[in-house]
Amino acid sequence: MPNYIEQSIKKYLNDLGAKLPTPGGGSAAALTGALAGSLALMVCNFTIGNEKFAGSQEEAKGTLSLVTELQEELLKLVDEDTKVYGKVNLAYKLPKNAEEEKIRRALAIQKALKEAMQIPMKIAQVSYQLLEISDRLVEIGNPGLITDTGMVAILAYAAIESARLNVEINLASITDEEFVKQKRAVLNPLMEKGIAIKDEVIKKVEAQIIR
Repeated sequence: MPNYIEQSIKKYLNDLGAKLPTPGGGSAAALTGALAGSLALMVCNFTIGNEKFAGSQEEAKGTLSLVTELQEELLKLVDEDTKVYGKVNLAYKLPKNAEEEKIRRALAIQKALKEAMQIPMKIAQVSYQLLEISDRLVEIGNPGLITDTGMVAILAYAAIESARLNVEINLASITDEEFVKQKRAVLNPLMEKGIAIKDEVIKKVEAQIIR
């Protein structure tokens, strides 16, 4: 299985568009979040060391460090998603002739689905942190990169929303109702609060660029 974060963008995009089981939507969601991270890093880097923003230096440096960690996590998830999908695929391919085989297969599928769901859930949570950071960057970041800050919000929210779909497709086949309820109780607030943050960031950005 390719280690995509060490390969070219073209290789990744070609495989994403090909008739291959992986990479898929979850991996793409992680990459979308990582792109948001890069833009946030750029805003921080153009703020740090600029005397015009002397009052923001320490916060910008702290933000740079945090975003670096978040982006590294998302890049790992680009590949982790492809790995867990492989486990789900293998579980569905288990034999189901005898009754004992059917039971073993069903248990393996449930276990694999629960494991697979954790990856897009993590993507959503990490991307939400980036979305929150974008709201702060509007205030402290170099205004010359205000549209890039807006894109951080747009891409981070897109990553959250994309990840949510990949969580839900797994939850739909998980029979443990309490498990499903608990995961939705974590995910749904991210969506509700996330869209409000994203819209507010875009509103602030537009206020600066549209006359």
